[in-house]
Amino acid sequence: MGAAVVRAFLEDGIRVFALDVRKSSFPDSLICDVADPGAVQQVAAAIGDVDILVNNAGILSNNKVEASTPEEWRKVLAVNLDGAFYMARAFVPGMKRRRWGRIVNVCSLAAKSGGITAGTAYTASKGAMTSLTFSLARELAAHGVTVNGISPAYVKTPMVTEQLTEAQRTALVAQIPVGRFCEPEEFAHVVRFLVSPLSGFITGEIVDLNGGLIMD
Repeated sequence: MGAAVVRAFLEDGIRVFALDVRKSSFPDSLICDVADPGAVQQVAAAIGDVDILVNNAGILSNNKVEASTPEEWRKVLAVNLDGAFYMARAFVPGMKRRRWGRIVNVCSLAAKSGGITAGTAYTASKGAMTSLTFSLARELAAHGVTVNGISPAYVKTPMVTEQLTEAQRTALVAQIPVGRFCEPEEFAHVVRFLVSPLSGFITGEIVDLNGGLIMD
């Protein structure tokens, strides 16, 4: 998903700094563990001010409450939630100073569904990500900075292709009204929309991207 967003932004002529725990092949890619506040501050100092922040880093756990260890709980929350907080804290000051910015947080259908296949820690982290989105949106609206979330379900990534069984995938597709999984490029298209200058009147919104799996 992150790679699809990077490709879309590069097509639009945007300079992109791609952060990951491993070096990627993209230009201006940097190694950073977003769960480490010190590492985030170090990378942010090297990058400088940015106009757009996409908080996409995430790890999946399918373990339900009794099978979840305290260590797993903390690791999932550290990457999925703490990382987004650290990144926002690092880059928001520059956005406020220039009175323009776009933050997109990657939430999840799990926050609404309770986690159809996702585990307790993952589901809780994405529910908290939704609340973080609302909090930042309220705080930053007057400064020209919008903050929105995307709540995808079952995008064609290793989380679906490798961490779910064939039986689980077949059962899930049968429940999705459009009859397929989401393509990463479709996710990137929604990000493109939310960061557009013409989307400045949209903030504090969570965009569902689930093929009709849940309608509300």
